[in-house]
Amino acid sequence: MTGDRVSDRTPAQNAQLALLLEVSGTPKPGNVDRHRDLDELRFEHFMAGAVGAGEGVRRAAAGDPVGAAFETAVAGMATQQGGNTQFGCLLLLVPLVRAAATNSLSPEGVDGVVESTTVDDAVAFYRAFEHVDVAVGEPPPEVDDLDVRRGAAAEPAIRERELTLSDIMELSADPPDGIADGNAREWVTGFERAFDAADALLGDDGPIVDRTARIFLDLLADQPDTLVAIDHGVDTARAVSDRAAEVASAVDATGDLSAADSLAEEFVDAGINPGTTADCTAAALCIALERGLSV
Repeated sequence: MTGDRVSDRTPAQNAQLALLLEVSGTPKPGNVDRHRDLDELRFEHFMAGAVGAGEGVRRAAAGDPVGAAFETAVAGMATQQGGNTQFGCLLLLVPLVRAAATNSLSPEGVDGVVESTTVDDAVAFYRAFEHVDVAVGEPPPEVDDLDVRRGAAAEPAIRERELTLSDIMELSADPPDGIADGNAREWVTGFERAFDAADALLGDDGPIVDRTARIFLDLLADQPDTLVAIDHGVDTARAVSDRAAEVASAVDATGDLSAADSLAEEFVDAGINPGTTADCTAAALCIALERGLSV
């Protein structure tokens, strides 16, 4: 499929709508949705985060540098009281919006956006971590000076090594400890999973919030979630994907999402939050909206 636009909305509007639809899909096991809050993170925080991110995604559509647009989006998102609602979503949405604004929303087009990123983009990406707490894995000792939690303090190391934002994503997508970052992997694979999930959304029928719940389950079943691996370990992340696969199979067989609702309660009770899967779901929604998903 080409990158030709179908939507009557702007790419930035579709990005914000994707954020709103992502959190409205239910049930999304372990995640905030319109029926389920976490202890300190509620549905309204995600709604406010989607609104706050508006200036940043509009900057991406206008052609501003990817890093600066991303930092602006994160800063706006972080103005609500829940903390980190959509950092990972925005990391995926900003390059997608940039590609869509130039009528090149395709794996090849997004690759072009990624490959054009600069050292300044990498520095802005690191600054974004100063706006909100983000769960990340420990970096290998040899690149401790590139720990994203250093924020702006990592700038000298980034500039000394002349690392672009694309380079940073490659480091995260293939780390020595084997725990790859799912969002970084999207950056270096032409957003493969997001485009495939967008095709699935477009090929499905029924209310979009139900389609969103189904695609979330399928994505979680397909690949262990990075945030779950960080919070609970790789073995738990794999077990979570296995449980999601069981439930996804039942949902596909019956069309009934009630099994997913039970799984949602199970995950929330266990403190399991597959947040990286939610990020990919938002990216898929944005692509699908650009390609004519009707709302």
